[in-house]
Amino acid sequence: PGSPRRLSPQAGARGGQGPKHGQQYLKMPSPPAPGLQGSSSRDPGQPCGGESTRSISVINNYLDASEPVSSEACLSRMHFHDNQRKVDYVLAYHYRKRGAHLAQGSLGHSLAVISNGETGKEPHAGGPGDIELGPLDALEEERKEQREEFEHNLMEAGLELEKDSENKSQGSIFVRIHAPWQVLAREAEFLKIKVPTKKMYEIKAGGSIAKKFSAVLQKLSSPLQPRVPEHSNKMKNLSYPFSREKMYLYNIQEKDTFFDNATRSRIVHEILKRTACSRANNTMGINSLIANNIYEAAYPLHDGEYDSPEDDMNDRKLLYQEWARYGVFYKFQPIDLIRKYFGEKIGLYFAWLGLYTSFLIPSSVIGVIVFLYGCATIEEDIPSREMCDQQNAFTMCPLCDKSCDYWNLSSACGTARASHLFDNPATVFFSIFMALWATMFLENWKRLQMRLGYFWDLTGIEEEEEHSRPEYETKVREKMLKESNKSAVQKLDTNTTECDEVRDSIALTFSIVFGVIVYRITTAAALSLNKATRSNVRVTVTATAVIINLVVILILDEIYGAVAKWLTKIEVPKTEQTFEERLILKAFLLKFVNAYSPIFYVAFFKGRFVGRPGSYVYVFDGYRMEECAPGGCLMELCIQLSIIMLGKQLIQNNIFEIGVPYGLAQKCETEAGETDSAHSKHPEQWDLDYSLEPYTGLTPEYMEMIIQFGFVTLFVASFPLAPVFALLNNVIEVRLDAKKFVTELRRPDAVRTKDIGIWFDILSGIGKFSVISNAFVIAITSDFIPRLVYQYSYSHNGTLHGFVNHTLSFFNVSQLKEGTQPENSQFDQEVQFCRFKDYREPPWAPNPYEFSKQYWFVLSARLAFVIIFQNLVMFLSVLVDWMIPDIPTDISDQIKKEKSLLVDFFLKEEHEKLKLMDEPALRSPGGGDRSRSRAASSAPSGQSQPGSVMSSGSQHTNV
Repeated sequence: PGSPRRLSPQAGARGGQGPKHGQQYLKMPSPPAPGLQGSSSRDPGQPCGGESTRSISVINNYLDASEPVSSEACLSRMHFHDNQRKVDYVLAYHYRKRGAHLAQGSLGHSLAVISNGETGKEPHAGGPGDIELGPLDALEEERKEQREEFEHNLMEAGLELEKDSENKSQGSIFVRIHAPWQVLAREAEFLKIKVPTKKMYEIKAGGSIAKKFSAVLQKLSSPLQPRVPEHSNKMKNLSYPFSREKMYLYNIQEKDTFFDNATRSRIVHEILKRTACSRANNTMGINSLIANNIYEAAYPLHDGEYDSPEDDMNDRKLLYQEWARYGVFYKFQPIDLIRKYFGEKIGLYFAWLGLYTSFLIPSSVIGVIVFLYGCATIEEDIPSREMCDQQNAFTMCPLCDKSCDYWNLSSACGTARASHLFDNPATVFFSIFMALWATMFLENWKRLQMRLGYFWDLTGIEEEEEHSRPEYETKVREKMLKESNKSAVQKLDTNTTECDEVRDSIALTFSIVFGVIVYRITTAAALSLNKATRSNVRVTVTATAVIINLVVILILDEIYGAVAKWLTKIEVPKTEQTFEERLILKAFLLKFVNAYSPIFYVAFFKGRFVGRPGSYVYVFDGYRMEECAPGGCLMELCIQLSIIMLGKQLIQNNIFEIGVPYGLAQKCETEAGETDSAHSKHPEQWDLDYSLEPYTGLTPEYMEMIIQFGFVTLFVASFPLAPVFALLNNVIEVRLDAKKFVTELRRPDAVRTKDIGIWFDILSGIGKFSVISNAFVIAITSDFIPRLVYQYSYSHNGTLHGFVNHTLSFFNVSQLKEGTQPENSQFDQEVQFCRFKDYREPPWAPNPYEFSKQYWFVLSARLAFVIIFQNLVMFLSVLVDWMIPDIPTDISDQIKKEKSLLVDFFLKEEHEKLKLMDEPALRSPGGGDRSRSRAASSAPSGQSQPGSVMSSGSQHTNV
C-alpha cells in the first residue's frame, strides 16, 4: 500500500512509445478523444467532446483513452477527471515561460500519464499535439524541478495526483490530490484517529425530573433549533483509534465515505507537512515550499457552492442556510456540524463564543435593572438635590487662571444628576455579581469543553508532534554556517531588540495618552478665553478627546498587530504552536495597554494631582492640570468607556469586517468577469476556492472578544450597560464570523485540539484583575465610600443631608497668586471665600490647607473597602469554583463505563472472529482443538473478509 501505480505494457504500447528512463507515457492522438479537454474550462451545457482550451497532464492517474468519458464526469467539480476519485487537497502555483510557442498541430490536446511522478516531457518534439517549450529562466527552472521532486515524493507516499498541463506562456496550475483507502488507513492508524466502532450504546439521562425538564426545555426551544441533522445525545458509538489489524471492529460500509472530508484533508495535510524536498535544501513540508514561493497555496476544497440554486444539499450550503446568515440570528449554532466541517479547533471557538454570548444575557438584564434603579431614584438622591438647589449658593473657585470667573455649584446640576445613574449603591452589588459571573462563565466553559470533548471523542488524545516552521529551518541552516560564538551574540542581540521594541511600543502608547492629556489641558485653556465657548468647555474637551483616543486606538491596533508579529518572527520559534502562543501574548499585552490606558487615566489619575487654589500643579509653566467634574470623574469614565467600546465595535465590525471584505469581493468579481468571462461562468471548485481569502487563524477573532471581555468586566462599576452593548454586538459577531468562514475564506485544515489553549489563561487573568479594578473604581473614582463615611460618622441624623457642604473646603481668595485672579468678574458682591472639592483645613485653622482628619478617615475607609471587597469576591469565586466541578458527573460516569464497554466489545468481537475462522477447520478432517489453537495463533491481521467485517451489526446497550 502506498506505492505508485505502474502502467501495464499494453497502456504503454497504446501511446506509441516505449519506456524511457523508467517512465511510461500515454500519448493521446490529435484530434483529442472525447472528455480530455481542460478541466477548468468544461462547460456543463456542452457535450464532453467539445473543443477545449487547456490540456491535462495527469500524474499517477490512469485514464483509458479508448473509453469515452460520460457527461456526469464532465460535470464533476469535486473529483478527478474520471469522476471516481475525490479531490482531498489542492496545491496551486503560478508558472511563467519564456519564448514558448506552439508546434504544428492543434492547440495542445495531449494527455500524459506518468507513473513515477516526473513531469510529462515528451521523448521527441514536433509531433502532432506536442508543445515545444522555450528556455526557462534559472529561477523558474529550479522551482519546477523542486515541484517535480516534491510531487514525486508525494506519490511515493501513496497519494494520487492530477494536474493541468502548462500550455500557456503563464498562468495558474492546480495539483489535485487524492488519498486512496490504503493511505487513509495507514495514516489514520499512525495519527491515532478515533473512529466509531460497530458498538452503539444508550446514554442514560438523569432522574425522572431531569428527563421531564429536559423534554419540556427541548420542546420550548424547538423554534430556535437549526434544521440540521441532530447529533443524538441518547445514542453514541463506541470510538477507538483506527487500526488496520482490527478492521472487524469498525462499521465500514463504504470505504469512500468512512472517513469524512475533513478527516481526509487532515490526513493529506499531515503527509504534505512531513514530505521533504532535497532540491530545496532538504526543506520539510508544504509550508516551507509556500514560504519559498515554490507553491502559492495549499488548501482542502469546500463541499461545493453555498448559494447554488440546485436542490443538491451539502454541509457548506446547510451551514450557510442555518447558521451563516443574519436572518437566523435567533437560532442556536449547529456546533456539531461546524466541528464536522471545520474541525475541532474552530468548533471550540464558536462553542466558546456561543456560551459567552448566552452568559451575557443575565448580566445584561441585571445591568439594565441597575441602570433603571438609578433612573428611578434620581429624585431621591440628596447630594444631587443639594447641588441643584440654588439657595445653597456654593461659590466655587475658578477653573482656570485669569479668564475663568467664580461660579455657582448649582450650574453643574445636570452632571450631578447624570452621575447618580451610574454612581449608586446598586453598582457595588453589580460589581460583585460580575466578578462571580466571570468565574461562573469560566467554570461552565470548562464543563462544556469536557462535554464536547466526550461527544467529539477528544478525551485521551495525545498532542501531535509538530513540524518545524520554515523560518526556523532557515535560521538553523544559517547558524550552522557561522561560528558558535557569533550565533550566541546574535541570539542575545535578538532578545535585546525584542525587549526594546516591546518597551518602545508601550512607551508610545503612554506618550500618546499624555499627548491627549496635554490636548485637553490646552484646549480647555483656549476655549476658556472666548466668552462664546466658555460655557461648553468641559463637554467640548471631553467629546473631542474621546474621539481622538478612539481613532488612535483603532490605528495603533493595526500597528501593534504587525509589531507583535514582527517581534515574534525575530524570536524564530520552532513550531507553529509556540509561534502562535508567543504572538498572542505580545499582541494581547500591546492591545491591552492601547485599549485601556485612556480609561485607566480617567479612572485613577485624572484630578488626583491637581493641587489646590493658590498652589496648583502646572504643565509647561502655564497650563493647570485638569480636574474632575463637580459630580466626580465617574460620569466622564462612563462616557469614555461607552464611546471607545461602542466605537471600536461599530467601526471594526461594520467597516473593517463587513464593508471592506464586501468591497474587495465585489472588485474581485468585477475583475474576474472582465478578464475571463467564459471561464468564470463554470469554474471548478478549486478555482472558486483559490479566489477566496486564505485562512490565517483564529487569533483576530479571539483577540476582539477578549478585549470586549475586558470592557465588560474591568470597569463594569462605571458602566452597567456594557454587557448589553456587548450582547448586541455578539449576536451580529457570531453570524459575521460564520459568514466569513463559510463564504469568504478558503476551507481551513481540520485541527484536533482539546481546549482553547492560552486564551483560557488570559480570560482567567482578566477575571481576577477585574476584581481589583472594580474595587478601586468604587473606592476611589466614585463617591460611594465618602457618602458612607459621612452618613455613619459625621451626619447628625444618619442621612446624606449636608454631604455636599462637607466635601467642599474653603479658600481665601486674597491668597490667589498675582495674575491668576479672575478678570471682569460677573459677581456683584466681592467674593471673600471660594469653595473647592477636597478635604482640607480652612484658612482660619492652625494649619491652613493641610489635609484634614476627614481626608485620612476617608482614605482609610477606601483602602479597607478595597481589601474587604477583593477578599470577599475572591472567596466567593473560589467557592463557586469548588461547587462547580470541572467535569460534569454524568460525563465522568460515561467515560468510565465506556472503557468497560469497550473491553467487553473487544472480547466479544475477538470471540466471533475466532468462531468464524474455526468453522471451516471443524468441517475438515482432524480439525479439533489443534486447528482452533493454530487458527487463533496465526490469524492474519487486518485481512478479514467483507462478510466477517459486517458479520455483527450495530449493537445497543443501556448504560
